[in-house]
Amino acid sequence: MIIARSVSELRKALNAKEGNIGFVPTMGALHIGHRTLIDAARKENETVVVSIFVNPTQFLPGEDLSKYPRKEEADFKICELSGVDVLFYPAVAGMYGEDEVRMCAPDSRGFILEGASRPGHFDGVLTVVMKLFNMVQPTRAYFGKKDAQQLALITQMVENFFMKVEIVPMETVREKDGLALSSRNVYLNGPQRIEALKLSTALKEGTKMVMQGNLNSIEIQSAMTEILRPLDVEYVAIVNRRFQSIAQVVIGDTIVLVAARVGTTRLIDNVWM
Repeated sequence: MIIARSVSELRKALNAKEGNIGFVPTMGALHIGHRTLIDAARKENETVVVSIFVNPTQFLPGEDLSKYPRKEEADFKICELSGVDVLFYPAVAGMYGEDEVRMCAPDSRGFILEGASRPGHFDGVLTVVMKLFNMVQPTRAYFGKKDAQQLALITQMVENFFMKVEIVPMETVREKDGLALSSRNVYLNGPQRIEALKLSTALKEGTKMVMQGNLNSIEIQSAMTEILRPLDVEYVAIVNRRFQSIAQVVIGDTIVLVAARVGTTRLIDNVWM
């Protein structure tokens, strides 16, 4: 495995490779969910590139940038064992300069739900992903469905800018008890870890209601919100794949999303229907 810490080192490493490039962009603190993305990239491409970069522009003032989990040694070992060909591990100074051109999230889908709770967050996400795509020039890029709105906006960016990369969505990976894997789960203590299960439990209830024939969005949201008490719930939303609010669930074109704080830890989860 080649570890590239600058754009020039990355390009030198990739110039020696042939065939399709599968790319998995991450912020580190790798877990089984990341392994699933890497494994898919390994199966479908001749070269696998993983980036680890805690992107400062997607964090708002007061968020957990300074304490975001960083596990360099463990992450490098996971990448090596997973068959990663090139690990891109840049410094902030290598990614950003002064007075830069910035990407802006779309006016509608970029400022609802996660965008409403974290204004400016998606500007930072799209900016860094655009940079990484231009650096790596991947054939395919792999993203988890847990960050559904992020996935939708990155897909839109690729379409709007006519970029030659295939976005590959991957299913959310969960613990045996249903908790969606997240690097931020390490913040949870024992009791909070149990409370966090309310997110997946609420989503299961919403799925159950739909399977029983209740497609009414308001009734599903109400039942889910009740399960989430007494967590600090930011939103329970039911949207179509274009992130437009819908009055009724449409099978094959619906995402049910939830965001809540467990203690001081903000968690998100969703289910695609």
